Amino acid sequence: MERKTISNAVIKRLPRYYRYLGELLESGVERISSNDLSRRMKVTASQIRQDLNNFGGFGQQGYGYNVKFLYEEIGKILGVNQRHNMIIIGAGNLGQAIANYGNFEKRGFLVKAMFDINQELIGKYFGGVLVLDMKEMECFVKSHDIQIAALAIPKQKAEEIAHKLAECGVKGLWNFAHTDLNLEENVMVENVHLSESLMRLSYRIAQSEQT
Repeated sequence: MERKTISNAVIKRLPRYYRYLGELLESGVERISSNDLSRRMKVTASQIRQDLNNFGGFGQQGYGYNVKFLYEEIGKILGVNQRHNMIIIGAGNLGQAIANYGNFEKRGFLVKAMFDINQELIGKYFGGVLVLDMKEMECFVKSHDIQIAALAIPKQKAEEIAHKLAECGVKGLWNFAHTDLNLEENVMVENVHLSESLMRLSYRIAQSEQT
């Protein structure tokens, strides 16, 4: 059976659905209509129905969505119902900020270690995560079933380290290095550019001041 191709726009909205449904669950909401979800998410009800229909729909006309069921099903689609072992490459300010973020484990992402070449950082803990020497990275990845690596390193080293990680069996790279990575190996890459997000905000401010 041919797998249906899902657009990037839909994929980008799925984590938002998951987050909002989680908030509804915490508030004790059991059912919600696409119209009510639309008002909360600032996405049209029609768009919500179209997005969810890509995966089977999950709702009943006149009855809405069971919040717990939909939350769990979207979690399965996103893969967060599984455990993903993860490492952070780079223990500088950005790497430390990632390690200190407390919600990863709740989402199934277990940060197993950090790696750096700075001898002053090796042996320290950030967010409960131990910093190891970069020399240990390849052996650690292979022995701890690491699926994901966050790259918080200068762009000059990013591609070299990315290829090493791919060779060790890492399946996904969360890339904060200031360069886009596109590997030929069977590795998924999510390139994150913080400055671009800030510039989009700047654009919106500039446009609002012109009206």
